[in-house]
Amino acid sequence: MTTGSTWTAESAFDLSDEQRDLKEMTARLARERHAPNVAEWERQRSSLPDDERLRLGEVGLLGICLPEEYGGGGRPLLDGLIAIEELGKVSMQGAMPVFEAATGPARVIDLLGTEEQRARILPPVARGEKTIAVSISEPDAGSAATDMSTRARIDGDEIVINGAKRWCTGAGHSEQYLVYCRMGDELGAAGIGAVLVDRDTPGLSFGPREIQMGWAGVHHADMFFDDARVPIENLIIEKGGFKQLFTVFSIERLGNSTCSLALAQAALDRTAAYVQERRQFGKEIIEFQTMQTQLADMLVQVEAARLLIYRAARHAGTGTPVPIEASVAKCFANETSKRVTDLAIQMHGGYGFSAEYEVERLHRDSHGWAIAGGTPTMQRMRIASEYLGRRFDQRS
Repeated sequence: MTTGSTWTAESAFDLSDEQRDLKEMTARLARERHAPNVAEWERQRSSLPDDERLRLGEVGLLGICLPEEYGGGGRPLLDGLIAIEELGKVSMQGAMPVFEAATGPARVIDLLGTEEQRARILPPVARGEKTIAVSISEPDAGSAATDMSTRARIDGDEIVINGAKRWCTGAGHSEQYLVYCRMGDELGAAGIGAVLVDRDTPGLSFGPREIQMGWAGVHHADMFFDDARVPIENLIIEKGGFKQLFTVFSIERLGNSTCSLALAQAALDRTAAYVQERRQFGKEIIEFQTMQTQLADMLVQVEAARLLIYRAARHAGTGTPVPIEASVAKCFANETSKRVTDLAIQMHGGYGFSAEYEVERLHRDSHGWAIAGGTPTMQRMRIASEYLGRRFDQRS
């Protein structure tokens, strides 16, 4: 979307030629293949069609951060985030599969799984044949994730799972789930591990799809495990590995942050164009100082969020981010997205309230990312804890 400026956000960063090519290719794909269909996908509340997900695999976006030996590109985390942003600026339907593959549970298996697990599980993800969703939250364990009660026990060469999960992004739609569950009687994190569960596993069922404020193309539902049995080779993390799991979860926080950034950038781009087209009192509304100030505020916030995300991603390389940097980026990007998309609605006036101009969708979607993956309130507690080098018990 043209704004008339010769300055671009990426001029502040030393992106490689390969990264610039990636950005342009992904933006072109999103513009040509996704943009014409977004309105219909939203109306139908549909996820990205399977043929489009396979297309993302064919061009290398799903495996971009996965190892080359498993069909991936072996590229650093920042490259995955660049792709997520370009897709997310057009639609969450397009961004979600890359978010899951490049920053989601597939990366847990990449970094913590065995050689056999990586070779078996990751290639279908890179090809776009399967998506892995993460399942952590429960009816009584949201922010207090270590209160989870879903249990898994080893029975011979199988793992038997019983319990219920809530707010699983992709529930009933994704082909596989990385399920965090209690594998022993130890309290808190000490008894928690993770198991990969196929969608068609006997004993696994799904509740009705949740209708939410935003994320129209993203499936959410309750998951119920009634003696669901999975093979022992699907045990990804044994009990006591919760700290490892949440270290890798910092990658997902940067994916989350980038989706928030994408919404904010899209709102900024649309608003910059609109205020130069819309005329009131005989002139473009950008001629009014209030509009100039608000547009500048939007740009400042978007660029600050991008700097925080890029800093954390560069330090991560092909590994995991520094936890405090990931939490700072998520906290700021989540809140920036809500503020900037809200300003976009105000600056569009009555048109901002209309679905036709799409900024209201950007605002609704922004709230979902602020809730998912640890709210800004929870990130602030983590930030204080990491900064001071102290552990705070919220229960005492």
